[in-house]
Amino acid sequence: MEEWTISELQEKMTSGEWSARKIAEMYLERISAFDKNGPKVNSVIETNPDALEIASFLDEERAAGKTRGPLHGIPILIKDNIDTHDRMQTTSGSLALEGNIAPRDAFIVQRLRKAGALILGKTNLSEWANFRGKHSVSGWSSRGGLTRNPYALDRSACGSSSGSGAAVAANFCAAAIGTETDGSIICPAQTNGIVGIKPTLGLWSRSGIIPIAHSQDTAGPMARTVSDAAILLGALTGIDKRDSDARSGEKRALRDYTKFLDKNGLKGAHIGVARNMAGTDPRIIKIFESCIDAMKQAGAVIVDPADVPNFNKFSKTELEVLHYEFKADLNKYLASLNGTARVKTMADVIKFNEENKARVMPYFGQEHMLTAQEKKSLADKKYREALSKNRSLTRKDGIDAAMKKHKLDAIIVPSGGPSWMIDLVNGDAINWDMESTSPAAVAGYPHITVPAGYIFGLPVGISFIAKAWQEPTLIKLAYAFEQAMKVRKPPQFLPTAELS
Repeated sequence: MEEWTISELQEKMTSGEWSARKIAEMYLERISAFDKNGPKVNSVIETNPDALEIASFLDEERAAGKTRGPLHGIPILIKDNIDTHDRMQTTSGSLALEGNIAPRDAFIVQRLRKAGALILGKTNLSEWANFRGKHSVSGWSSRGGLTRNPYALDRSACGSSSGSGAAVAANFCAAAIGTETDGSIICPAQTNGIVGIKPTLGLWSRSGIIPIAHSQDTAGPMARTVSDAAILLGALTGIDKRDSDARSGEKRALRDYTKFLDKNGLKGAHIGVARNMAGTDPRIIKIFESCIDAMKQAGAVIVDPADVPNFNKFSKTELEVLHYEFKADLNKYLASLNGTARVKTMADVIKFNEENKARVMPYFGQEHMLTAQEKKSLADKKYREALSKNRSLTRKDGIDAAMKKHKLDAIIVPSGGPSWMIDLVNGDAINWDMESTSPAAVAGYPHITVPAGYIFGLPVGISFIAKAWQEPTLIKLAYAFEQAMKVRKPPQFLPTAELS
């Protein structure tokens, strides 16, 4: 069952060879064999107790001549910071929210159900989407434990969408949903050898998603192919009155991005190489150069260099904004639960964590929460100035400036490097010297990563970045690159990296 695409699964259901229930059973068996037992990837925090019953209902609909679209009966995993009003919990991996049943579905979950997708379960994550402590361990949560990279089980799955990335790579679902504030889709996608799309801010609604910061947060698709990611991307767009940013995309969001899947999509495209963000690791640069050569052969016009100005001048103000918004947005989210959770405010979460320190904070603390709790309201001048600076440096004086100067369709940069060893004592030991995620994340611009190669058997990706609402262009370019390279190899659940 490895590497099945959404289209292939639909063909099997249409022909009657398999049913949605049979497919769900096979994925659940694989999760049991490889995620919970055997290699113990530990990417799925909870399976849906009603999954098989729902699958049978979707089979009945199909038998009656009703199919809702390309996701009908397709098993999807979603990150455990996305609300589902069913028998599954929504906790962001935190014991402080253990037992929490959301009072309503997140908007994107409503869209998933309407599309006929089968929510197979929820994925583990870096607790509180990796914004609790300064020395965090990506993929670890107090509720879910540690998610491991299926390519080398002693290596990190990155974060914070660790479980979504590892589960897709390991073929525990057809596709998954992750969330990102800065790098939380792109890093686990590239580290686990899959495709990840961080959409334009507002393309997908964020209502019903446990937040960090509304100026950067977004959910997005994670899949083994650009085609599958495009299918999921279009199915979940829609106007949500509960999310003001989602309303801004009313005239720009599309319901079908698969029409941009063009294997000749690189021909004539102007691609800028952000050399100043690419780093100096010769192994990564070698893979990056091979990608550039492949694009040239596919007819792309390469502009090299096409550096992004100011890409490294907003890290302090970005963190400042995240702390302000984390307090305001988390308090607002917790209030929306109508008292169903044991914690009602960020202050309650901090207190719970301290009172349960042995279970909640055995490896790292909650410095980000403590800093956020001390922040004033979003009316504070310091916050507003930091937010304005961030947007200027990443938009008009950043990505926009580079694309306008060189008349580009997209900017490319290595997505990251090979996964690092898991270290519960010291936290994440990322030693990459490139930058791929922050400019697009802070700007709220779209970003797609696609598998590009391997270093000692560990995946690395290449990033395609553009201005707001340019998902059609990025999908066209990413798909053409994917078809030209065909790099992805499924993981073998090795105990450690292949060093020979």
